Amino acid sequence: MKIISTQGLTHLYSKGTPFEVAAIRDISVDIEEGALVGIIGATGSGKSTFIQHLNGILKPEAGKVYLEGRDIWEDKKSIRETRFKVGLCFQYPEYQLFEETVYKDISFGPRNMKLPQDEIDRRVRTAADYVGLGEEALGKSPFDLSGGEKRRAAIAGVMAMEPKVLILDEPTAGLDPSGRRKILKLIADYRVRTGSTVILVSHSMEDVAALATSVILMHRSSVVMQGTVEEVFTQGGLLKSMGLNVPQVTEIFEGLRARGLPVSDRIFTIEQGLDELLRFYGKEAVR
Repeated sequence: MKIISTQGLTHLYSKGTPFEVAAIRDISVDIEEGALVGIIGATGSGKSTFIQHLNGILKPEAGKVYLEGRDIWEDKKSIRETRFKVGLCFQYPEYQLFEETVYKDISFGPRNMKLPQDEIDRRVRTAADYVGLGEEALGKSPFDLSGGEKRRAAIAGVMAMEPKVLILDEPTAGLDPSGRRKILKLIADYRVRTGSTVILVSHSMEDVAALATSVILMHRSSVVMQGTVEEVFTQGGLLKSMGLNVPQVTEIFEGLRARGLPVSDRIFTIEQGLDELLRFYGKEAVR
């Protein structure tokens, strides 16, 4: 079942001036309920502009956005509901933390939804649990947290609204390897535990290959391709022509095949690479 669809979506910046440019142009995509969709593309390809249309932050110059089959701009009630059903977490969301305590920051969205206090409390604690923040963290100032904890607290603030669709724009940007692994794990666990649809914008081909069930490839304001991880990442030449790379482990196995080793050309994650080496060389040889 489709949860989000766009038809002919177009957005112009500096409209009506000599500097008019189409940030996105004629985008028509379908996103299935429960999917984890990776959106990839070089800087300036239109990724961030596109996702800001999915919860009504930006209004298109042309085209439609449908949430559960309903035009999100149908009326004021529809657009308000959309902004709660489609949660968007911007890049470096920790810069938007502002409350006295982590608890208050996470509760900001549910409070704006006019929920009863007991429901707000439940959502705050559930969201904190999703991101691995314990009771002791909720009473702290968000500015006393580590960088990775701030990122997780900010993401929890969006999760606390319990959106049907969670959109994350470069959620691991600027984090060290440990913080990056924690964020990726919480995203995967959140999707499993809630059944929510997740849209992940990332420059990391490794992150997308490891998490996504499908991929949207953008280039010069348009969607060039939408397909499975395998369908997109086997198009190495196309990706490189757009300033992108395949995952590093994929490049390694491409090199092995170029040297005559009959290994799979469908390796996109470290886990898949290890399994292929175990198959090719045998467990004892790899050890």
